[in-house]
Amino acid sequence: MKTEVKKLDDSKRELNIEVSGEMVSKKFEDAFAQISKEAKVPGFRSGHAPRDMIEKQYGPHAHEQVLKELVPDIYNKAIEQEKLDVIEMPEITDVKLDRTTLSFKAKVEVSPEIKLGSYKGIAINYKRVSVSSDDVKRSIDSIKESRKAETLDDSFAKSLGYPSLKEFEGAIERQIFINKENQEHQRIEFDLIETLLKNLDFKAPQVLIGRQLQDLTRQAKVDLAMKGMPREKIESQNDTLTKELTPQAEKQVRVYLVLAEVAKKENISLDDHMPRKVIEFLMREAVWKENA
Repeated sequence: MKTEVKKLDDSKRELNIEVSGEMVSKKFEDAFAQISKEAKVPGFRSGHAPRDMIEKQYGPHAHEQVLKELVPDIYNKAIEQEKLDVIEMPEITDVKLDRTTLSFKAKVEVSPEIKLGSYKGIAINYKRVSVSSDDVKRSIDSIKESRKAETLDDSFAKSLGYPSLKEFEGAIERQIFINKENQEHQRIEFDLIETLLKNLDFKAPQVLIGRQLQDLTRQAKVDLAMKGMPREKIESQNDTLTKELTPQAEKQVRVYLVLAEVAKKENISLDDHMPRKVIEFLMREAVWKENA
C-alpha cells in the first residue's frame, strides 16, 4: 500500500492512497465467487454458469461490491499506518478501481498538533479548609428565618429530623465543610487547567466546537424548559444561546484536546473517564503549597 499525506492546514490532511496486486484481485475473485452462487443465468443452474458470462453480466455489481468492502478497509489501514488521529468522517474522492489496482483520495480532519510544555510539577497553591462558629451561626440563622422559628433548641432540631440541637449544629458544620472543600477543589482544578493551557498556541477544530456547542445549546434549552419557558420562546433564543455558548464550547474542546495529549504521553486510556483520570494524575504530579 502506498500512502502520501498532504497537510492542508492545522487540522486537515489529504491522503493519496493506492493499493495493488493480490489484495485487489482476490477481492474480485471473492466477489465473483459469491455472485456465481446466486446468479441466475438462462440455461444454467445456479453456481454452474461460465465465468465469462458471470463477469459480463454482473461485472458492475462485483465492482461496486469490491469498492464497498475494500475502500473502508484500506482507508483504516492507511490511517493506522500514518498514525493520524482522525476526528471526522473522511471525504472520499477520485476513486479508481480496476482488476488489480485501487486508488483514491481521502480528506480528513485530525486533532491539531499540540506541543505540550512541562506538565509535571505544576505549582498548586491551596488553602486549608476550615469552618468557623460564625459560618455555622449564619447558616442556622438562615434556616431559622426561612422556617419562621422563634427559640433555637432541641425541639427546633427535632422538627428538622435531628435528635438534638448539638447534632443539628454538627450536621450543619459538616455540610459547610463539604461545600467549602468542593469549592476549593474546583478552584484548584480550574487553576491547574489554566496553567496547563497557558502559552499553548493551537486552533481547536471547528467540527469539535460545533458538536460541543450543540450539546451545550441542547442542555441550555432543557434548563429553560424546566424553568417553565414556552417552547416557542426557547427556540427564539437559539441565536442568543449560540453567541453566548460558543466561547465556552471552544474552551471545553481546547481543554479536552490538551488532556487527551497528556493521556497519550502517559498511556492513559482515551475513554469517557479520561479527563478525570488525567486531572488526578496531574494533581499527583503537582507541587503543592499551602497559602498562609
